[in-house]
Order: sequence, then C-alpha cells, then structure tokens
Amino acid sequence: MDVSRFEKLSETAWRIAPFGGMRAPAIVYATEDLMTEMDDKVFDQVTNVAKLPGIVRASYAMPDAHWGYGFPIGGVAAFDADEGGVVSAGGVGFDVSCGVRTHLTHLTREQVVSVQQELADALFEHVPAGVGSEGEIALDEQGMNAMLLGGAQWAIERGFGRPEDLDRIEERGCASGADPAAVSEHARKRQRREMGTLGSGNHYLEVQEVAEIFDDEIAAAYGLVKGECVVTIHCGSCGLGHQIGTEYLREMVLSAPNYGIELPDRELACAPIKSELGQKYLGAMRAAINCALANREIIGHLARQVFVRFFAQEDLPLMFDVSHNTCKVERHAIDGETRQLFVHRKGATRAFGPGHDSLPEALRPYGQPVLIGGSMGAGSYVLAGVKTSEPQAFSSACHGAGRRMSRHAATRTWGGRQVVDDLRAQGIIIKSPSLRGVAEEAPGAYKDVRAVVDSAEAAGLARKVAFLKPLICVKG
Repeated sequence: MDVSRFEKLSETAWRIAPFGGMRAPAIVYATEDLMTEMDDKVFDQVTNVAKLPGIVRASYAMPDAHWGYGFPIGGVAAFDADEGGVVSAGGVGFDVSCGVRTHLTHLTREQVVSVQQELADALFEHVPAGVGSEGEIALDEQGMNAMLLGGAQWAIERGFGRPEDLDRIEERGCASGADPAAVSEHARKRQRREMGTLGSGNHYLEVQEVAEIFDDEIAAAYGLVKGECVVTIHCGSCGLGHQIGTEYLREMVLSAPNYGIELPDRELACAPIKSELGQKYLGAMRAAINCALANREIIGHLARQVFVRFFAQEDLPLMFDVSHNTCKVERHAIDGETRQLFVHRKGATRAFGPGHDSLPEALRPYGQPVLIGGSMGAGSYVLAGVKTSEPQAFSSACHGAGRRMSRHAATRTWGGRQVVDDLRAQGIIIKSPSLRGVAEEAPGAYKDVRAVVDSAEAAGLARKVAFLKPLICVKG
C-alpha cells in the first residue's frame, strides 16, 4: 500500500482525511514496513467503511489488516443507532464470533515433549477437525434453541465444561439478546452435528510453551509461567455462523435502497440498527455468538479429557476466552459524552484496559487478556488491554499476524507434506485431516507476528505480556 496517500500521525498511525462521501476519517495503525506490505484494497475498504451512515469518530484498521469481505480483516468501526447508524453483516463476517481461548497447565515443556507424539495423536482423534467434521452431540430443535440462547452456559449445564470457566469468558459465556427465531432452518441443519468441532481454515488447537515473558506482574496475574505449557483453541460458529452471514448479506443488499442507503460496496451490506431487519440480524448474530462460545467450551472440555489420560492432575483452568468477528453494544466516551455504540470488530480483538467493570475481578487491575494467534510455526502472543486503546480504536487490538498472501498463492508456494516435515524438524508436530489445508496456512503465508504485535504495542492498542511457542498443532 502506498503510504504517500496517508497523513502520518506517528510512527504507527496513519490518517486518511474524508473524501468522496466519507463521513469520518480512516486511520490505520502500523509501522511503515507493515503499511507497505498491506494490499491496496485495505485503503479502499477502510475508506468505504467510513462512508456508512452513523459512523462515529473514524474507521480503523489494525496492524494485521488485510483484504476481507467488505470490511478489511482487522477492521473496527462503531455506529450510533440514534444517528441512523447501521449494523453490517459484512462488518461482522461469515465466521461469527470466531475467537480464541487459552487454558493453563502446570506442565513443563519437558513433560509435554516426553509424550508429544502420543498426545498429538490423542488430541487429533478426540477433537473433530476439518471441513464438515461432526461431533458426538446431535441437537434436536429444542436443544438447538437452548444452545443458541445459552452459549457456554448451555454447554456447562450439560457437563461440557465447568461453572468457574464462565468468569473467564467474554460476557460470561452468553450474549444477551439472541433470537433463535431469526436463525433459518438451513443454518440450524448445518449445525446439528457440528458442536465441539474445530472446523477448517485457520482454526486450530495448539499446545504451546510459554517461551518469553515481557511483563512479570501481568503474566503472574494471568497465571502464565515461563517454561510451562498452555492449550490454545481458535475456532468459531462453524456452519451456522457462515449460513447466517450468507443469508443476511443477501437480504441487506436487496433492502438497502428501501432504507435510503447507497452502498459504497455490495459487500458492505447493512441495515439501520433500529430497523426490523437490523434487529433481526442482531438477534441471529448474537445466537451465532452463543454457538461459538458453546463450541469453544465443548472443545476445551474435550482437551481436558485427553490431558487427564496423560497427566492425572491436570485440570486445564481457563485463562480467558475472547471473540473476534462481532458487533457488540458498548459505552464509549465521545467528546466528553458517554454514548452507547454498536462496535464492529472484524478480525480484531476487544481489548478493555485496567479497571473496566466488565472484566472479572481477578483480572480487572491488569486489563483484559488479548490473545493473538500466530501461524503454526511462528508462535502466538498474549497481550493485555490498555486504557489508551479506548480513544485509539474503541478498545480494540489486532487478532493475529494477518495474511500476506492468499490461500491459493500459498498452495502454489508450499506443499502440505513439506510444511509438516519442516515444522517437525523444528520440534512442532502438526496433525490435520488436510495437507492442502496445511499448505494454505503455511507460516510463510502470514506476516511477521512479532512486527504486528510490536506495532500494536507502540500504537497504544495493547501491551505485550508473553510469547507462546507451539509444540503441537491440531489444524482444522
């Protein structure tokens, strides 16, 4: 991306003044090197988002931004319902509430490595992964409705998880305002046998070593100890969320003229928050959030079942679970006034700073854990939310490294077997039902996660706490 098209605000902040129908400026947070690496469509998409009705303050892109459907991946924007603000299915994305959770262990790297292959095999056999994979849970109509309303609470009530987990999940594991009646029969059908499955694409279950600590106090508060291992799960709302996105995008495109909305891009299909369609989509999207929260809770339970076979005392307490790809109602200070906004984060992470009243008491003094997924080989990060992120981007941060090449280009560059063998030589065991999927997610297909995280910290979006190095990756 050509940085000369931006006004440089700092070493990690770049502004585009409103032009051509933009109702607000656009701001990208990244170093010049990362800006140069971004594709030009990020410029088009972050400025198009700024043209949507009711946008507040600015359209933002995080340091891991890359081209997406409508919004850039790594896009953040907030809308005010009282000022004609919209909710956009393209601004949430197809994998509604795709997110990350990290469980702690008290196991050392040496203990995990002593059973590394057997543990990898057991996790792969016990946690369904891949396109169309099915789990042991079959939902009838009543069970589906209960799951869509209850989220992780529903899973725990049925024995898939522990009550104490809820305190460590965003919104205590259940999005309020879910409307199962707004979820189509087709979406329900796609989900009936998919609970407790990883799905495909960049979803994974990893066993990781805490390889580096950057902030001793916050790491201790989070339960992270250098040399010990954690289990991180990245997945979302599977077929149900994808179907909801597909159906409502189509309906919003057709309905936009009726609401007097001129879409800058069909992929930015949206509806006024206060409209019947806007409210119906919000009800369906919140049901999909609950599906994703239940799904990750079940997979966490399955991981616990495997670990206890190898290490009888390990109970894998949950450190935190946070979603990307959502539209959340939050209160933010705008020009000295606190307003209720609908914050879209697509490929971005909520990152509340210290003292936020929505955080569990044990974490409140330190800020929300922000879990940054890396690629299979490059490693992941745990960050902490900071107060400066609120005025910078509605308390948001990056969510991963961000792709630097398409999946198609990745498969032309690497073979799946080659990636598996290369990573094994580095001490990382990959298990996946699809070698093509492994090639698509090759570490080289992603940006330098260290550069992305350093950018986020320098921009005041979050602060570094720990670096996690993978030992086992079950890839979807």
